Amino acid sequence: MASKDDDYVFTRDFLDNTRINLMHHIWTKMFGYNVHPHIPSDKPGLRVADIGTGTGIWLLDVHDQLKDAQLDGLDVSFDAAPPTHILPPGVTLRHWDVKADVPEDLVGVYDIINVRFLAYVLLNDQVLEVVKKLFSLLKPGGYIQWGEADLDTLRFDKTTPEGSTTAMTELYKLLAVQDPRLKPTWIAKLPELLLEAGFVEVEKDSQDARPHLAFIFFEASLMIHELVARKTKNENMARELKRLLPRAVDETKQGSYGTSLRYTVIGKKP
Repeated sequence: MASKDDDYVFTRDFLDNTRINLMHHIWTKMFGYNVHPHIPSDKPGLRVADIGTGTGIWLLDVHDQLKDAQLDGLDVSFDAAPPTHILPPGVTLRHWDVKADVPEDLVGVYDIINVRFLAYVLLNDQVLEVVKKLFSLLKPGGYIQWGEADLDTLRFDKTTPEGSTTAMTELYKLLAVQDPRLKPTWIAKLPELLLEAGFVEVEKDSQDARPHLAFIFFEASLMIHELVARKTKNENMARELKRLLPRAVDETKQGSYGTSLRYTVIGKKP
C-alpha cells in the first residue's frame, strides 16, 4: 500500500505477487494460524478487514475458515489482486490508503482487522497515526492482529563450515540505504504503539522460525532485491543489486540464509 502507485517500493507484477503469496503461506506455517487463537472468530456474521490486502491471499485463505463472514480487502491499488468477478462470495475489495482519512462509513464496523507486511510501507513517524486510524475502524470489543518481521534482529546463519554470508549481508546493507522504509525500526515497539492508541489485552506472539522454514522464507525474500533493482531510478543501486544478488543465491546453495524474529501482535478495542 502507498499513497500513490509510483511511491510503492515494489513492482506489483507477477513476480512480486508470487513472492507475496508464497511468503503468506510460509508465514502461516511458521505461526500455525491465519487468525490468532485468542481472537474470537466463531461468531456468525463477522465483518473482517485486511489492510493493505495486496494479492488478497490472506482473505482468500481465511474465507474457508470464516465461511459466513463479510471479508473486505482495503488497499490503495488492486493491480496485484485477482479480478473481482472471480472472488468468492463475501469477499470485496475497496480502495483506501492507510495514510488518508478514515471513510465515515467504515468507522466502528469491523470485528477483526488483519495487518501484515507494512514494514516497507510506513515510515517510523507514521505508524502511531495509522494504528489510531485502525483503532477507529473496529467495533467495541473488536480485535486487531498485525504481523511483521523485525529486521532489527536480522542475522545470517551458515549451515556448513564452507558456507559464506558475505554477499547476502552486503545485499541487505545496500537495501537499507535505498529507502528509509526498507530499514524500519518500529517493529519491536508495535505492542507499545497499540497500547498508546487505546488497545487493551495486547499480546505478542514471537517466532524464531525453524531453520528449514527460515531458509525457504529467505529464498522468497531474495525476490525483493530483484524487484527493487527493477523499480529504482538509481542506476548505481540497480547495478550493485544485480551484482550481489547472484552471489547471495550461490551462498544459499551452500546452505546459508538470513532470518529474524517475526511477530504477530494482537489487541482489543475496549
